[in-house]
Amino acid sequence: MQQSGLGAALLFAVVTLTAAGSYDYKDVLQKSLLFYEAQRSGKLPSDQKVTWRHDSALHDKGNNGEDLTGGYYDAGDYVKFGFPMAFTTTVLAWGLLDHHAGYQSANSVQECLKAIKWATDYFIKCHVSEYEYYGQVGSGNVDHAHWGRPEDMTEARPAYKITASKPGSDLAAETAAAFAAASLVFRSSNSTYANVLLKHAQQMYEFGYKYRGLFSDSITDSKCCYTSTHYEDELVWGAAWLYRATGDKTYLTYVDVLWDSFKNMYGFDWDQKFGGATVLLAKLTGETKYKTAITNYCDYVYEKGTRTSKGLIFIYDWGPLRYAINIAYVCLQAADLGIKTASYRAEAKKQMDYALGDAGRSYVIGFGNNPPTHAHHRAASCPDKPATCDWTTYHGSQPNAHVLYGGLVGGPNKTDQFTDVRTDWRHTEVGCDYNACFQSMLAHFVQLGY
Repeated sequence: MQQSGLGAALLFAVVTLTAAGSYDYKDVLQKSLLFYEAQRSGKLPSDQKVTWRHDSALHDKGNNGEDLTGGYYDAGDYVKFGFPMAFTTTVLAWGLLDHHAGYQSANSVQECLKAIKWATDYFIKCHVSEYEYYGQVGSGNVDHAHWGRPEDMTEARPAYKITASKPGSDLAAETAAAFAAASLVFRSSNSTYANVLLKHAQQMYEFGYKYRGLFSDSITDSKCCYTSTHYEDELVWGAAWLYRATGDKTYLTYVDVLWDSFKNMYGFDWDQKFGGATVLLAKLTGETKYKTAITNYCDYVYEKGTRTSKGLIFIYDWGPLRYAINIAYVCLQAADLGIKTASYRAEAKKQMDYALGDAGRSYVIGFGNNPPTHAHHRAASCPDKPATCDWTTYHGSQPNAHVLYGGLVGGPNKTDQFTDVRTDWRHTEVGCDYNACFQSMLAHFVQLGY
């Protein structure tokens, strides 16, 4: 029977209200953890759920033969970039610490602990002496010349390190933050491991504070993909996490020394730590200057920042969803402190739900309406052996052979347009850092009962 115009309109309104923002955050959170499994390098564990991945890069070594196996492949490639990997780990630990109830509700606490430990076990291997840390394995330029499975790699995988004479304050301090945050995560369940992590955190922070310089000036191969802009923000971020982990107010004096060079920075991502450090310091100290700084930052982005017509905060055209989610997560933390709680939470939900489907499609692989099927991701694109996987696979129009569940792709352009093709790496690539605030915000929403 044909409905009347009014009845159809009312039905459409009900369906629209039900669909918009009605997403299973627990399901997406669980899928995001599967994404991290798909990014694992090294010998995979017996409980690996992503079974189309296998052992790879089992011969990664340092310059003196040190075992550097493990860790995560960065994005759709097979380089282990320590700087964004450390940022990812810090944020994952932050999310589990502050939104543990959300992870519990999603039955994902153990999976998140494993995701964090996969990184920190690798970082421990990389920290071969007090002032010596391997910050990258694999050459970006060499690696990006190939398209194939990680299990089939034959190219040389050089290892690059920072030292006292070739410093990387940003890399050292971000890794210190990751160690410190992870030590808090494991404190109740594995105190011995937590103590090891905290010792590495303290040593790495001293390394970064004592020997100043940008890691990308020392590990120049990283400039293919990651060029750091300054290190003061990582020193503040690392000090905040060490203060949280130890209660030692010496770390707050380091923040005070750095504050004047830090206070006019911005952003929160693998390179910019302003937003995260500021809201964390506001939480830890309650000081007005931190609360004012994070309020001014969130207000500026939310009220004056560039947006697409469908409401996405648009910072940069390379991985725009990553930046929108990162900012929303930081401001969601501010909301927990009583800073414009209702409006900041509503805006964070708007950014998350844009990614999950409110803009007309899902940007999360394997989830929701019309999710991406052609992510710029080598391993997922390659069919199982003995099929060939090469540049022909890359340029082909066929969907990826494997579903990279939970991967958040870069997202649309500034006019909300998105073309699902592997060759558009700015918009279809995934990255470990893309999913970090994304996953932590999902846990936060689950905890809030959204």
